[in-house]
Amino acid sequence: MGEAVDANSTPVTPRPGANSTPLTPRPASVSPTPPISAPPSQFHSPSLSRSPLLTPDHIVPSKTPRNSTPRNATPRLRTPRFMTPLGSPLRRALQLTKLDPQDAWLPITESRNGNAWYAAFHCLCSGIGFQALVLPVSFTVLGWAWGIIALTVAFAWQLYTFYLLVQLHENTETGIRYSRYLQIMSANFGEKKAKWLGLFPILYLSIGTCVALNIIGGSTSKLFFQTVCGQSCTVKTLTPVEWYLVFASAAVLLSQLPNLNSIAGVSLIGSITAVVYCTIMWMVSVNKDRLPGITYKPIRGPKEVDRLFEVLNSLGIIAFAFRGHNLVLEIQATMPSSEKHPSRVPMWKGAKAAYAVIAACLFPLAIGGFWAYGQRIPKNGGLQSAFYAYRRADTSEFIMGLVSLLIIINALSSFQIYAMPMFDELESIFTKRMKRPCQWWLRIILRAFFGYGVFFLAVAIPSIGSVGGLVGGISLPVTLAYPCFMWLRMKKPKKYGKMWYLNWSLGITGLILSVSFMAAGVYVIKENDSKFEWFKPK
Repeated sequence: MGEAVDANSTPVTPRPGANSTPLTPRPASVSPTPPISAPPSQFHSPSLSRSPLLTPDHIVPSKTPRNSTPRNATPRLRTPRFMTPLGSPLRRALQLTKLDPQDAWLPITESRNGNAWYAAFHCLCSGIGFQALVLPVSFTVLGWAWGIIALTVAFAWQLYTFYLLVQLHENTETGIRYSRYLQIMSANFGEKKAKWLGLFPILYLSIGTCVALNIIGGSTSKLFFQTVCGQSCTVKTLTPVEWYLVFASAAVLLSQLPNLNSIAGVSLIGSITAVVYCTIMWMVSVNKDRLPGITYKPIRGPKEVDRLFEVLNSLGIIAFAFRGHNLVLEIQATMPSSEKHPSRVPMWKGAKAAYAVIAACLFPLAIGGFWAYGQRIPKNGGLQSAFYAYRRADTSEFIMGLVSLLIIINALSSFQIYAMPMFDELESIFTKRMKRPCQWWLRIILRAFFGYGVFFLAVAIPSIGSVGGLVGGISLPVTLAYPCFMWLRMKKPKKYGKMWYLNWSLGITGLILSVSFMAAGVYVIKENDSKFEWFKPK
């Protein structure tokens, strides 16, 4: 008889001549574990789970049959399975980048379900609006030729830097998504330099735009009430400060929408209203006869210094018209992204559609507005003030009231997208300290605090035309200079090649223009300080 052999014991060699067959132990079958793979960009996406970064603590060991191999025969792997074969780039990313574990709690990155349509709505709403109405004011100083040249160069320049930011949003080597402008600046220039160079312009651009929107919305609300009520109306109207307060309250109420994706419908409404009122204003102005006695000769100051700073301030107003690059990365962060379907494809698709519409609105508005009113365009309010002052008599009340209503709706819609980075910043301060998301009541308080703080600044500032050049100069590096330097640092184009020369020249020129525009803006405010009435809105 044969001897029983335990499969787990040492095999026994049978004696010669014995009627037994040698038994060969079979190893226990092990079911193969399917490899888990994902593009590096997905590891940092809050859309995968509530926790934006998967760590080894989240891995549940799979239950597989035990092997007869001793435990000390093969060393235990320390690297989680999900990190291979993409583990090396991810490990480099963990060493080079600080990841924010509270990213899924913040308004910008809370939802990543955006698409090309949402991107087009946001880009169009942020890229066109009240700032377009001030463009004819710059033509009064620059004239026909230089005004059109400056507008064309600025449009092409900012569209190029927009493209650079879209391409830099995702780092294909490390898989990092830069969801905020300040984050990509920190990755390129260091945290301290990013705060010195980028924090003030970014916050100033968001706050300054919201202040200007409050001024436009409050003053237009007064005009809308007067148009609807009529000249024979005996109802006592509100004061300008009260109208500003009404607009601020409406903006605070609308700002309670939770995140950037949730205001896509608001951006769509803002985009439609902006396109409609811009088209109505320039078409009505061009359709009517030109004002008698207008001239197109550029305005020149008595001194050479005055002329120089007036030209620079006008160029700053054109730069102010193309603000919105501080929102590019934030808008793209609302989209899902993978290795096969990167977010830059739908983002650039939506941006191209949006800027085609923007160009179709800005150029006719600036050229047609200057043709219709010439040097008689008021610096305070631009084309809007000229439209109400010179076309009220020969234009129907319905058209005047419709234009006013559309401007108010657009201002409310644009306020939301420009205030969102500030909401994100305020909530990030709380989440970093408390390690939990903001409660609903705290979110209401923070957003109301920002909205009414903007109202206070809107009451203090006398006019938009007076600060347009200064705001344009401060925000110009964010729009025209920093993207070029970040492209050089991250993409590392061939030294002394075409792209190398192009980005260096554009970046340095942008910084020089920024300093010049800021100096001109301060000079214009200082020279006209006696004409301004601070804390007395009109």
